[in-house]
Amino acid sequence: MIPPIASRFVAGTSASGALDHVSECNEAGMGGILNLLGEHYHEPEPAAEDADEYCRLAAGLADRNLNGTISVKPSQIGIDVGPDVFTENFERIVEAAAAEDVFVWCDMEDHTTTDTTLDAVEATARDHPNGVGVAIQANLTRTRDDLERLADVPAAVRLVKGAYDEPSSVALDSKAAVDEAYEDHLEFLFREFDQGIAVGSHDTKMLKTAVDLHKEYGTPFEIQMLMGVREDAQRELAEKGYEVNQYVPYGDKWMQYFYRRVRERKENALFALRAVVGV
Repeated sequence: MIPPIASRFVAGTSASGALDHVSECNEAGMGGILNLLGEHYHEPEPAAEDADEYCRLAAGLADRNLNGTISVKPSQIGIDVGPDVFTENFERIVEAAAAEDVFVWCDMEDHTTTDTTLDAVEATARDHPNGVGVAIQANLTRTRDDLERLADVPAAVRLVKGAYDEPSSVALDSKAAVDEAYEDHLEFLFREFDQGIAVGSHDTKMLKTAVDLHKEYGTPFEIQMLMGVREDAQRELAEKGYEVNQYVPYGDKWMQYFYRRVRERKENALFALRAVVGV
């Protein structure tokens, strides 16, 4: 059982519960991005099992006619086992999802996995144009080159600031520098992309920048936010007519994810404290 405090951030342990949550998102005018919790598998069997679950999840979204997508982590489907294992599982998931007309996002993990992740996404996008997307992290110094590469690939991009503790040799090391880079990369995306832009941020300033860029360039975009974080703002944005998609984790590996959410944002930590003391 997931305790109530953690259930703010995780949609239960079962696929059926997660699909129910997507249905609730749809009723609020939002889409759902389903992510089965699990990462850093070092054996092929659990990676294949989670890939199978994603294939079933795509079918579940289609069967219930839900406005939803799926999002997978490379280390969950085999990148730590070997690049070929990851690529094979990712292609299998995308093929199953494409048969159900379900879009697939690929999360991005630490910088050591970036090249392998981009190679797999690009190859899969060539076979399934506009059926896949990838997260790109603004805090990495290589990001502009990666965006220029993806400008010619039929894949969407989710721009995030980056949550991994990367070495200064490959990443920007101040919040101000990351914020500036995020805005610069957003401008490039709105100017150069037409295959899908997702603004993965809870930062009001970045969301305003995206709205302003949309007005300037006319490029369609969506907003992606985490379940449990600024949900009032998510609904308000949806009510204003913006396309909002909530990232919805589920599964029995919830504890690590929950504590990561609590550690990374002061607002989340305060919410957890209030829940514990009952105020």
